[in-house]
Amino acid sequence: MQQDHLEIKEVQFPNATFLPEIVKLMEEGHTVTLRLKGFSMRPFLEDNRDKALLAKPIKTQLGDVVLAETSPKHYVLHRVVKIDGDKVTLRGDGNLGTEQCTLSDIKGFAIGFYRKGREKIDKTNGWKWRTYSFVWCSLLPLRRYLLAFYRRIWLRFFKPI
Repeated sequence: MQQDHLEIKEVQFPNATFLPEIVKLMEEGHTVTLRLKGFSMRPFLEDNRDKALLAKPIKTQLGDVVLAETSPKHYVLHRVVKIDGDKVTLRGDGNLGTEQCTLSDIKGFAIGFYRKGREKIDKTNGWKWRTYSFVWCSLLPLRRYLLAFYRRIWLRFFKPI
């Protein structure tokens, strides 16, 4: 029997329940696309708007955006800002503070992002993402003011899609 219209249903689960299952899939070699939740990667990745394409990490490097388990069943998608032996320091693009984990706590690596409802991926190894990353990371001393402007002024006039 052929169906002309299939209904797609989106279901949301708590991260503590859902993400360990996603990690298992990545460990088996699958890639996974996740809708992003939270504001820690603002201003370029928005809550419930953008999606990340994740895979099992091979070699973690500075600047990589990774899915890490920072405490039991607590996962974050942040950028690697420092690696000192086995100790990794992470910071969300929209955060001023950092978080710590170990290399073994890194469960996924972002291959790219589907932003603003687009079907074309912005690959993390592409010129667009690398340029954005370089500029945004270079602006760390000004980030507090840029993020305040973004939240208080920009979002009032230009709501995310």
